[in-house]
Amino acid sequence: MEADTPRIEEYLESIYKLQQEKHPVSTSRLAEHLKLSPPSVSEMIRKLAGKDLISHSEKGICLTEHGKTIAKKVIRRHRLSERLLTDILGFKWDEVHEEACRLEHAISPEMEERISESLGNPKTCPHGHPIPDKDGVLITEKVRPLSELKAAQKGIIVSVFEEDPKMLQYLATLGLMPDVCVRVEEVAPFGGPLIVCVSGSRYALGREVASKIKVK
Repeated sequence: MEADTPRIEEYLESIYKLQQEKHPVSTSRLAEHLKLSPPSVSEMIRKLAGKDLISHSEKGICLTEHGKTIAKKVIRRHRLSERLLTDILGFKWDEVHEEACRLEHAISPEMEERISESLGNPKTCPHGHPIPDKDGVLITEKVRPLSELKAAQKGIIVSVFEEDPKMLQYLATLGLMPDVCVRVEEVAPFGGPLIVCVSGSRYALGREVASKIKVK
Protein backbone atom coordinates (compact mmCIF):
# COMPACT_ATOMS: atom_id res chain seq x y z
CA MET A 1 0.00 0.00 0.00
CA GLU A 2 1.33 3.46 -0.92
CA ALA A 3 1.94 5.84 1.98
CA ASP A 4 -0.88 8.14 0.84
CA THR A 5 -3.37 5.39 -0.07
CA PRO A 6 -5.66 6.08 2.95
CA ARG A 7 -5.76 9.76 1.99
CA ILE A 8 -6.59 8.94 -1.63
CA GLU A 9 -9.33 6.54 -0.50
CA GLU A 10 -10.80 9.20 1.78
CA TYR A 11 -11.00 11.65 -1.12
CA LEU A 12 -12.62 9.14 -3.47
CA GLU A 13 -15.13 8.11 -0.81
CA SER A 14 -16.06 11.74 -0.14
CA ILE A 15 -16.42 12.57 -3.84
CA TYR A 16 -18.65 9.52 -4.34
CA LYS A 17 -20.94 10.56 -1.47
CA LEU A 18 -21.10 14.18 -2.61
CA GLN A 19 -21.93 13.09 -6.18
CA GLN A 20 -25.14 11.62 -4.81
CA GLU A 21 -26.19 15.17 -3.83
CA LYS A 22 -24.87 17.10 -6.82
CA HIS A 23 -22.91 16.03 -9.87
CA PRO A 24 -20.21 17.14 -10.57
CA VAL A 25 -18.71 18.11 -7.19
CA SER A 26 -17.18 21.54 -6.67
CA THR A 27 -13.73 21.91 -5.13
CA SER A 28 -15.12 24.18 -2.42
CA ARG A 29 -17.80 21.65 -1.45
CA LEU A 30 -15.21 18.87 -1.26
CA ALA A 31 -12.93 21.04 0.88
CA GLU A 32 -15.84 21.83 3.20
CA HIS A 33 -16.76 18.16 3.53
CA LEU A 34 -13.16 17.10 4.25
CA LYS A 35 -12.57 20.13 6.52
CA LEU A 36 -9.46 21.04 4.51
CA SER A 37 -8.28 24.21 2.80
CA PRO A 38 -9.20 24.65 -0.90
CA PRO A 39 -5.51 24.91 -1.94
CA SER A 40 -4.63 21.55 -0.35
CA VAL A 41 -7.70 19.97 -1.94
CA SER A 42 -6.77 21.42 -5.34
CA GLU A 43 -3.33 19.85 -5.05
CA MET A 44 -4.81 16.41 -4.34
CA ILE A 45 -7.30 16.82 -7.19
CA ARG A 46 -4.40 17.22 -9.61
CA LYS A 47 -2.83 14.08 -8.20
CA LEU A 48 -6.05 12.06 -8.49
CA ALA A 49 -6.55 13.25 -12.06
CA GLY A 50 -3.00 12.14 -12.87
CA LYS A 51 -3.85 8.66 -11.60
CA ASP A 52 -7.03 8.59 -13.77
CA LEU A 53 -9.23 8.39 -10.66
CA ILE A 54 -11.18 11.59 -11.38
CA SER A 55 -11.89 13.96 -14.23
CA HIS A 56 -11.78 17.66 -13.48
CA SER A 57 -13.20 20.59 -15.42
CA GLU A 58 -14.60 24.06 -14.76
CA LYS A 59 -17.92 22.39 -13.89
CA GLY A 60 -16.35 20.34 -11.10
CA ILE A 61 -15.01 16.91 -10.18
CA CYS A 62 -16.31 13.53 -11.35
CA LEU A 63 -15.04 10.06 -10.53
CA THR A 64 -13.81 7.93 -13.39
CA GLU A 65 -14.98 4.31 -13.53
CA HIS A 66 -11.72 3.29 -11.87
CA GLY A 67 -12.28 5.89 -9.17
CA LYS A 68 -15.87 4.71 -8.60
CA THR A 69 -14.70 1.12 -8.19
CA ILE A 70 -12.21 2.06 -5.48
CA ALA A 71 -14.68 4.40 -3.77
CA LYS A 72 -17.35 1.70 -3.49
CA LYS A 73 -14.82 -0.73 -2.03
CA VAL A 74 -13.94 1.82 0.66
CA ILE A 75 -17.61 2.53 1.34
CA ARG A 76 -18.28 -1.21 1.68
CA ARG A 77 -15.49 -1.59 4.25
CA HIS A 78 -16.64 1.53 6.10
CA ARG A 79 -20.29 0.51 6.38
CA LEU A 80 -19.48 -3.08 7.27
CA SER A 81 -17.19 -1.71 9.99
CA GLU A 82 -20.06 0.38 11.33
CA ARG A 83 -22.25 -2.72 11.44
CA LEU A 84 -19.54 -4.67 13.24
CA LEU A 85 -19.15 -1.90 15.80
CA THR A 86 -22.88 -1.59 16.53
CA ASP A 87 -24.11 -5.17 16.09
CA ILE A 88 -21.21 -7.06 17.67
CA LEU A 89 -19.20 -4.63 19.79
CA GLY A 90 -22.11 -2.65 21.19
CA PHE A 91 -21.19 0.86 20.02
CA LYS A 92 -24.01 3.40 19.65
CA TRP A 93 -24.86 4.63 16.15
CA ASP A 94 -23.46 8.08 16.95
CA GLU A 95 -20.06 6.60 17.93
CA VAL A 96 -19.18 4.50 14.90
CA HIS A 97 -18.43 6.86 12.00
CA GLU A 98 -15.00 8.02 13.14
CA GLU A 99 -14.02 4.52 14.27
CA ALA A 100 -15.06 3.12 10.88
CA CYS A 101 -13.02 5.83 9.11
CA ARG A 102 -9.92 4.33 10.71
CA LEU A 103 -10.87 0.69 10.13
CA GLU A 104 -11.82 1.08 6.46
CA HIS A 105 -8.18 1.53 5.42
CA ALA A 106 -6.87 -1.45 7.38
CA ILE A 107 -9.31 -4.27 6.61
CA SER A 108 -8.05 -6.91 4.16
CA PRO A 109 -10.37 -8.43 1.53
CA GLU A 110 -10.42 -11.70 3.52
CA MET A 111 -11.35 -9.90 6.74
CA GLU A 112 -14.00 -7.90 4.88
CA GLU A 113 -15.75 -11.04 3.67
CA ARG A 114 -15.57 -12.72 7.07
CA ILE A 115 -17.11 -9.65 8.70
CA SER A 116 -19.89 -9.60 6.10
CA GLU A 117 -20.63 -13.31 6.52
CA SER A 118 -20.62 -13.14 10.32
CA LEU A 119 -23.13 -10.28 10.17
CA GLY A 120 -25.41 -12.09 7.73
CA ASN A 121 -24.37 -10.00 4.72
CA PRO A 122 -26.20 -6.82 5.83
CA LYS A 123 -27.69 -4.56 3.16
CA THR A 124 -27.40 -1.25 5.03
CA CYS A 125 -25.24 0.45 7.65
CA PRO A 126 -26.73 1.49 11.04
CA HIS A 127 -27.69 4.85 9.51
CA GLY A 128 -29.63 3.24 6.66
CA HIS A 129 -27.16 3.76 3.81
CA PRO A 130 -26.76 0.84 1.38
CA ILE A 131 -23.69 -1.37 1.56
CA PRO A 132 -22.19 -2.24 -1.84
CA ASP A 133 -21.84 -5.99 -2.35
CA LYS A 134 -18.46 -7.61 -2.95
CA ASP A 135 -18.80 -6.93 -6.69
CA GLY A 136 -19.43 -3.24 -6.09
CA VAL A 137 -23.16 -3.38 -6.84
CA LEU A 138 -24.94 -0.76 -4.75
CA ILE A 139 -28.74 -0.81 -4.69
CA THR A 140 -30.30 2.53 -3.82
CA GLU A 141 -33.91 3.49 -3.17
CA LYS A 142 -35.64 6.57 -4.49
CA VAL A 143 -35.67 8.95 -1.55
CA ARG A 144 -36.11 12.63 -0.78
CA PRO A 145 -35.34 14.84 2.21
CA LEU A 146 -37.94 14.96 4.96
CA SER A 147 -37.76 18.76 4.63
CA GLU A 148 -39.50 18.49 1.22
CA LEU A 149 -42.63 16.85 2.60
CA LYS A 150 -45.74 18.99 2.98
CA ALA A 151 -48.33 19.00 5.75
CA ALA A 152 -50.28 15.70 6.01
CA GLN A 153 -47.62 13.79 4.04
CA LYS A 154 -45.76 10.90 5.61
CA GLY A 155 -42.83 8.69 4.78
CA ILE A 156 -40.61 5.90 6.02
CA ILE A 157 -37.13 6.97 7.10
CA VAL A 158 -34.54 5.31 4.86
CA SER A 159 -31.31 6.94 6.01
CA VAL A 160 -29.86 9.82 8.02
CA PHE A 161 -26.66 11.85 7.69
CA GLU A 162 -24.07 9.88 9.65
CA GLU A 163 -21.22 12.33 10.22
CA ASP A 164 -22.71 14.49 12.99
CA PRO A 165 -22.71 12.58 16.32
CA LYS A 166 -24.71 15.25 18.20
CA MET A 167 -27.43 15.19 15.57
CA LEU A 168 -27.58 11.39 15.72
CA GLN A 169 -27.93 11.52 19.50
CA TYR A 170 -30.75 14.05 19.13
CA LEU A 171 -32.58 12.02 16.48
CA ALA A 172 -32.32 8.89 18.64
CA THR A 173 -34.06 10.66 21.52
CA LEU A 174 -36.94 11.52 19.15
CA GLY A 175 -37.09 8.01 17.68
CA LEU A 176 -36.20 9.30 14.21
CA MET A 177 -34.27 6.30 12.89
CA PRO A 178 -34.32 4.10 9.77
CA ASP A 179 -37.54 2.16 9.10
CA VAL A 180 -39.60 4.47 11.33
CA CYS A 181 -42.71 6.14 9.91
CA VAL A 182 -42.88 9.93 10.28
CA ARG A 183 -45.80 12.22 9.43
CA VAL A 184 -45.54 15.94 8.82
CA GLU A 185 -48.31 17.68 10.76
CA GLU A 186 -47.46 21.30 9.97
CA VAL A 187 -44.88 23.27 8.00
CA ALA A 188 -44.12 26.69 9.48
CA PRO A 189 -43.84 29.51 6.93
CA PHE A 190 -40.70 31.52 6.09
CA GLY A 191 -38.30 28.62 6.60
CA GLY A 192 -39.67 27.74 10.02
CA PRO A 193 -39.64 24.23 11.51
CA LEU A 194 -41.65 21.18 10.58
CA ILE A 195 -44.00 19.74 13.19
CA VAL A 196 -43.66 15.99 12.84
CA CYS A 197 -45.41 13.07 14.48
CA VAL A 198 -43.35 9.99 15.41
CA SER A 199 -44.91 7.06 17.27
CA GLY A 200 -47.70 9.27 18.55
CA SER A 201 -45.45 12.11 19.74
CA ARG A 202 -45.13 15.55 18.13
CA TYR A 203 -41.83 17.39 17.70
CA ALA A 204 -40.62 20.59 16.05
CA LEU A 205 -37.81 19.79 13.66
CA GLY A 206 -35.60 22.46 12.08
CA ARG A 207 -35.33 22.52 8.29
CA GLU A 208 -31.57 21.86 8.32
CA VAL A 209 -31.96 18.72 10.43
CA ALA A 210 -34.98 17.59 8.40
CA SER A 211 -32.96 17.96 5.18
CA LYS A 212 -30.50 15.35 6.45
CA ILE A 213 -33.20 12.71 6.94
CA LYS A 214 -34.08 10.83 3.76
CA VAL A 215 -37.52 9.22 3.43
CA LYS A 216 -39.43 7.12 0.93
